[in-house]
Amino acid sequence: MAYETILYEKADHAATIALNRPEGRNGIVPRMMDELWEAVQDAAADKSLRVLVLRGQGRDFCPGADLKAYVAGQGPTRPETFGISVILHECPLVTVAAIKGACAGAGLGWASACDLRLCDDTARFNSAFLDVGMSGDMGGTWFLPRILGAAKARELYFLPGKFDAAEAVRLGLVSRVTAEADFEAELAALVTRLVNSSPLALKGMKANFIESERMGLAEFIAAETARHTACGRSEDSREAFRAFVEKRRPVFQGR
Repeated sequence: MAYETILYEKADHAATIALNRPEGRNGIVPRMMDELWEAVQDAAADKSLRVLVLRGQGRDFCPGADLKAYVAGQGPTRPETFGISVILHECPLVTVAAIKGACAGAGLGWASACDLRLCDDTARFNSAFLDVGMSGDMGGTWFLPRILGAAKARELYFLPGKFDAAEAVRLGLVSRVTAEADFEAELAALVTRLVNSSPLALKGMKANFIESERMGLAEFIAAETARHTACGRSEDSREAFRAFVEKRRPVFQGR
């Protein structure tokens, strides 16, 4: 489809989806939901990809719904698009939220659905839902108890308020914070590191994390061991062992 509210690019085994309504701080409107839903499905199904980056165009990640647009009658959106968080969380790619500026409401839910979260020092976070009389969407109340712990997640939702990048690091919400001037370089280095890793190992590791949420221990260990054994028999694993002995960087082929 032709995109109006997002930018979608693929290069070197990585895809980037940028929310592209900078004039509205990347506030969500129904068309953005539709377009993001289509793009994340496409990325998840692309076997050439290893990493998916979700970010905002301009100075903000996403503050949640564009309330002016919704008050003006732009809604509701298609119900299935609320599954965006499921795809971000469960797809075989390593998903990275690259956060600048506002990250609130549904934007916080999408960021929390990703495997990794990187932010710069302009980032500001808020659950925000209770302030507008809403109970919350995009899985924030599922993800954040697992990321932060149940008590802190409840506090952030029942007592909403803004908190900064330093607090997000302290809580464990983001893996690292950079100076604004260093953000793009840090993000590029992170993506390059992931892209240069074994794609078989990345996908197996992602599957391990997802299945650990659903399985009992014995069943999980059996599935984990099967993937580990398959990786050990792969050409990529043999290449990694040779590269380690030869003190060079391995070159993975996904075989």
